[in-house]
Parts: sequence; C-alpha cells; structure tokens
Amino acid sequence: MSEFRIHHDVNELLSLLHVRGGDGAEGYIDLLQKHRTPYVTTTVSAHSAKVKLAEFSKTPEDFLRKYEELKSKNVRNLDPLVYLLSKLCEDKETLQFLQQNAKERSESSANTTSTTTTSYTLPQTSTKMSIQELDELRKKLGNVTASSNAPMPAEVTRKMLRDRHNKKNPTQPNPVFPNWVYDRPALLGDFMTGSTPTGEPAVAIGTLPLGAQEQALVEDLLFVLIGVDGRDITAQPVLGRQNRSFIVDSTLDMSIKELVNRILPVASYYSTITRFIEEKSSFEYGQVNHALTAAMRTLMKEYLILVTQLEHLQRQGLLSLQKLWFYIQPTMRTMEILASIASSVDKGECMGGSTLSLLHDRTFNYTGDSQAQELCLYLTKAASVPYFEILEKWIYRGIIKDPYSEFMVEEHELQKEKIQEDYNDKYWDQRYTIVQHRIPSFLQKMADKILSTGKYLNVVRECGRDVTCPDAKEVLYTLKERAYVEQIEKAYNYASKVLLDFLMEEKELVSRLRSIKHYFLMDKGDFFVHFMDLTEEELKKPVDDIVPPRLEALLELALRMSTANTDPFKDDLKIDLMPHDVITQLLRVLAIETKQEKAIINADPTDAALSGLEAFSFDYIVKWPLSLIINRKALTRYQMLFRHMFYCKHVERLLCNIWISNKDFKQYSLHSAKWFAAAFALRQRMLNFVQNIQYYMMFEVMEPTWHVMENNLKTASNIDDVLCHHTSFLDNCLKDCMLTNPELLRIFSKLMSVCVMFTNCMQRFTQSMRMERLSMEHGTMDGPPTQSEQVDEAEKKRLTTKSDAGFEATISKFDSNFSMLLLDLLDKLSIYSTNDCEHSMISIIYRLDFNGFYTERLERMAIERSQKAAA
Repeated sequence: MSEFRIHHDVNELLSLLHVRGGDGAEGYIDLLQKHRTPYVTTTVSAHSAKVKLAEFSKTPEDFLRKYEELKSKNVRNLDPLVYLLSKLCEDKETLQFLQQNAKERSESSANTTSTTTTSYTLPQTSTKMSIQELDELRKKLGNVTASSNAPMPAEVTRKMLRDRHNKKNPTQPNPVFPNWVYDRPALLGDFMTGSTPTGEPAVAIGTLPLGAQEQALVEDLLFVLIGVDGRDITAQPVLGRQNRSFIVDSTLDMSIKELVNRILPVASYYSTITRFIEEKSSFEYGQVNHALTAAMRTLMKEYLILVTQLEHLQRQGLLSLQKLWFYIQPTMRTMEILASIASSVDKGECMGGSTLSLLHDRTFNYTGDSQAQELCLYLTKAASVPYFEILEKWIYRGIIKDPYSEFMVEEHELQKEKIQEDYNDKYWDQRYTIVQHRIPSFLQKMADKILSTGKYLNVVRECGRDVTCPDAKEVLYTLKERAYVEQIEKAYNYASKVLLDFLMEEKELVSRLRSIKHYFLMDKGDFFVHFMDLTEEELKKPVDDIVPPRLEALLELALRMSTANTDPFKDDLKIDLMPHDVITQLLRVLAIETKQEKAIINADPTDAALSGLEAFSFDYIVKWPLSLIINRKALTRYQMLFRHMFYCKHVERLLCNIWISNKDFKQYSLHSAKWFAAAFALRQRMLNFVQNIQYYMMFEVMEPTWHVMENNLKTASNIDDVLCHHTSFLDNCLKDCMLTNPELLRIFSKLMSVCVMFTNCMQRFTQSMRMERLSMEHGTMDGPPTQSEQVDEAEKKRLTTKSDAGFEATISKFDSNFSMLLLDLLDKLSIYSTNDCEHSMISIIYRLDFNGFYTERLERMAIERSQKAAA
C-alpha cells in the first residue's frame, strides 16, 4: 500500500468516525508506516476469534452462518478481519466509543431523513390480511430475493470474461467452443430436468414385494449415479449454485427409502462436479480452472468405471441395495471433497491464483486425513502447472505470457521515454504491479521478490539483451514450500546481479551521478565562476527577452574553458528556463495534499516580471535504463537544490560587488565616512550570513550525504536498494537545506530579498556619490568658484546633509529588518533542532552566532515563548 493510500484511508476512517482533535491523521499514519510490510507475511488463526465474536453477537447463529458462507466463497482477508474485530471487542474503551459514535450517526441520519423526506401514511382499513394473502406475499418476496441473489447465467458470464480478455488482448482473440456444445444438453452428462417421462409405471412401487422394490431401486440408483433420471427417483431442477435434490416415490418401503437416501448424496455430488467441469473447462475461465477440471475429469472416469462394474453385477443379479451401499462408500468421501471444492470455486468465482489459494488451504486443512489430503494435493499439483509455467517465464526471462489474466503480476502499457518528460510518471512502480487477489496463499511471502525478479530481467531485455537464468529449473507445487522458495530466491539473486552490474559497469551509473553532482550541486567552482561571469548580463534581462541558444553557447564556452572539460558526460547538460522562481516552486510542491494547495494554485501569478536569474536552471539528458534511477522526479529535486544554491551564489556576488564599489569611500575624510560605517557593517553581516549558509549546505549537508550514498551504492545488492539510497540522499539534502519546511523557507526567502534590496540601494547611492564627485572635480578645473557657484555649493551641502540623514535612516531600517528576520530564523532553527531532533540544522546557529552576538536575544525570545505557553 502506498503512502498516499495510507493517508487517504486514515483520513477517510477519521471522517467516518467523526474523530477530531488530538494528533490528527499524521500520528496514526506515522505509526502505521513504521509497522507496515509490503505484503502479508503472517497468518492468524481465526477460530478463537470467531468463537469470541459469536459469543459477543446477539445472533450467533446468523454470524456463524455468514462466516461460513464467506469462507466457502474464499473471501480474501476474512480471517484477519475477524481477528481485528475480536480485538476491538476486547478493548472496552474503543468499543464504547464505536457504540457512541454509531448512536450519534444514527440520530443525525434520522434527523436528516425526517427533514428531507416526505412521510407517507397507509390508508386506514378495517379488514385484516388473511393467512392465505400473507403466504402469497411471502412467496412473492421470496421469489424476488431469489432472483436478485441468483447468479448470472453461464452464457452471460462467459461473454463478460471473453469481452474483458479481447479488450486487453485485441490481437489474440479468446478461443471458444462451438455453439452446439452448449445447445445439446444431452452431451453434458447431467440430469435433463426439462424432459418428460415416456410412460408411467403400471403399478406403484410400494405395492410390490420388498425384493422387487429393492431390485427396481438398485436399477434406478445406477441410472441416477450417472446423471439420468430413474422411474421412481427423479432429480429436481437446480436454481443457481444449489445442490441437486431428488424426489423418491412416497409409496416406497421405509427401510429401503432410508438406504436410498444415504446413497443419493453421491448422485448430488456427481451432478455438482459434472456441472462444474462442463462450465469451468471453457477457455474463458482460464488455464488453472481448465487444468483443475481436467484433473477432476480423470477422477470422474474412475468413478464411472466403478458404476459400470456395478451395472455388470446388477445384470448378473449379484447386486443388492446393501452391496451397492458397501461398494459406493469408499467413493463417497472422494466425491464429497470434489463437490465441495467445485462449489467453493464456483461460489467464490475463483480464477488463477485464487483457485490455487483455495486448493492449497484445503490441502492443509485435511492434515490428519491422509486420503483426503492426497486427493487435494493431486488436484493442486495439476491445477498449478499452467500457473507455474507463467511464473517460470517471468522469474527466468522477465516475460509475462498470461492470456487469461490469472498471474499475480499484471502488465500495464507505459512508454519508458515518458520517465524523462513527465514529473509524475512512475514507470518503475506502475509498469508491472501486483494484483492481490491473484496471489496464491503459498506464494504470498515471496510476492515482492517475484515482482522484482521479473522487473529486473525485463529492464535488461528492453535494452536488447536476451537474459535467461542459468539455474532455471522446473517449479513444482509441494507442501514443502522451501523447494520452490529456493528456486525463486536463486532467480531473484541472479536478476538483481545482472541488472545491477549492467547499470553500474556498462551504463556507468556512479559516473553519471558524479557528473550531475558537478553541475547541479555546484561541485566545479571554476566552471561556475566562469559561467556566471559570462552570463551575468544575459541573466539580468527579463526571462521573455532571453535568447536560449545564446545561453547554450555561453554554457558550452564555460564547459570547454574550465575543469568541467574533462567530464565525458558534459554534453548532456542543458539550459532550462522555469516558469516560476524556486521559492514558488518549492511552496507549490510542499502544499500538495494540504489545505493550502488550492489557495496557492489559485493565487494571482507573481512571476510576470521574472528575471533570467530567478528562472534559470540546468537540465540533464538521461537515457533508458539510467532514467529508472535518474528520473524526472529526481532531476526536479536536483534542480530545486541547484536553483536554491545558484541564487545564494548570485546574492553573494552582489554583496561582493558592493564591497568592491565601497572601496571608493576610503578617500573621504573620517567625518564624511562615518555615515557609511553602519552600511559597511550590515553588508559584512549579510555577506557572513550568505557565505555561511552556502558553506553549511555544501560542506555540512551535501558532501557528507553524498559520501554516505556512495558507500551505500557499493554495498547495494539490487536496483531497489540503489533507488532507495538515491532518493534518501536527495530527500536528506532537501530537508537539511531547509527546503522542505515552508516556515523556514519563507523566512529565508525574505532574508535573501532584504539582501538584494540592500545591494540595489547601495548601488544607487554609490553611483550618486560618484556623479557628485565628478561634478565637483569639474568645478575646480574651471577656476575659483563665483559667488553664485558658492551659493549653489552651500545649497548642495545642505541637501547632501539631508540625503545623508535619509540614507542613514534607510540603512537603519534595512539593519532592523535583517536582524529581525535573522533572529526569527535562528529561533525557529533552535526549535526544530530541539523538538524534531534535526541536529544538523543546529550547525547554522553555531556558525552564524559564533561569538554569542545573538545569544542573549535568542534566550530572551525562548523565555517569552515559554511564558506564553505556560499562560
């Protein structure tokens, strides 16, 4: 079950139970995820749970009857459900809550019904309904119920199955039997209840002597045992999946009638088995059912041979009713088991894996009855042959040949190229999926490995290599499951090694990941300095004015003139201009499945004047099969990390440019330069903040996490481990770089905005100072100032003094905003590092507050927060 499915089911359950408050769904989801397994790995005994629920129920007979009915239909997960319900009955607190909840819901629904529906009243009548009218009404209701519960005719079922198959495999039509097979009921071997007797007996059988009655009944029984009506024993019509019943002449002697009634169940079993064989042997019901009916047909031949031998004895006058009862008894148990299996498969509408599950469970249930267990084992082995043939092709070659949709693994048509284009494409997860109800119970524990084995081999096959497991042996059903478990494990180990070696050695997966790290995680410093120098002017433009081919050419130039030139995969790096800035993109991703999702999606677009720097990102060309690991989802995560660090690098360059331009102020006197002291200090604090954040992300988050991933990849045993380690690396980087926390992300975004606005302000002020200085120099070159020039100079000094005061106030405002946001960030980081055990984030606090400059204020904020919480 996927994480999103767990979220949905937990939220649905909480809404149905009207649970509010507490930890909400998140607490339950975390608990479930910690204790979940991919597939059912344990079985529970439902006997004691069934007894407990029956004792708890107000109508235990109805409960047990319903349980047996569902059990006969082979309903999946019935025993775990009964076990869960019994545990709920033991928990008095939960039980009380559920009862109260049910009471409240019934009251609310009653109120809703009373307000929204129109009430009708029956007309007053003075006469009561007679007994005869009641009986007629009861019969009509019974007929309606029977018709609604009656199964669909076999022809309709076959047509539905045939249409489903033809829709899935239009090029391989389903073979069908000719119509005359179904149009001639005499070929079926079952009773023809619609036929009328050719003549009536002249004398009632009850008037004959006992010996004559016995001989007549023996002859009738021999006919009935092979599906033909006798003179004094006739079969009743069958409705749906009912067992066949018979009518025996009422004038028959009671002692003979009692013995006849003991033998008649065999005829009923024969009818059930014959109908099952004739119906399920059709191609529409799949190969497993076809193999099962073939095995049953073989057993029925032995039964018919026995009846033929009894007929031979009867013709010789050596067969009495007692002897017939004696000879038929050993076969009676076999016929009962076969009829029971046939009824269960029919009621449960079992096909493929579900049929094998039912047969396997029956085989184990007959432990202690060696004859019955041997019979079920024979049927299970025969029925499992076509299923295991499909399994062998899947685990040995990675091919699914399942024309009747019986196998546990289902193939879906997906194009592997989309894994590079579509963000939400899940080729690896959705191309082949497990269908739970098709998993035989004896393969439940191995389902995950069976799925992975075929997937691994299939990937290698799609790359043009024909792979076959060297340890391929025939898989046979046995009660000792270790036999076929070992075969599956050998195939799994081979498939894992083949695909892993193919990706690691031939496709150079680790080298590819290193190449991506060079560019997306800014591993090549000289390349980025050169690239940003080349593209600085181009990226300042609005995104609509940028010419992508020009950027591509500058990228190519930067790659060729730096150490990145030694990278063999550098030509796969491309330019991508995104429609949103990185903060908007991250907030949109974080808002998925939350209350804010609709608000963020429907918000007014703020990216109308998006600059090239804000929209810029790298992209990378990845081909099959490496796109299984480096898929679009992984590349999007890399892009988020890159855009975040790239923007930080851009802000650092802006602040460094301000530092360079501020060198001009050294020539001013101390009195004139004192106004800039606050600005220089703020610039240095901002630069310290940006550089330390970059250092933290690159050297305390990405590099250590990368080395952990590299070491894990060396010990990975299969491609799923590689996927897991790579995804874990990206998730840890995003989390530790504060990109998965909307609150921290918003504060960080505001801090970056303050830094950019500060640099723009300083740039404008520096330019105005330079212009003023140039005008003054021009004045001195023309000679001594005149009186009017002196007046203008005085006015300029007054305005300069006023502008200096305004500049000082602006710097003070920048300082207060930056300090407030930085303190807020440090405070939030201290909270998350303490409460959520995010210990890596505390490194930022130590780096930014290395001399205790913010310590006192942070402590004061923590005290105020604790006082508010206490209040």
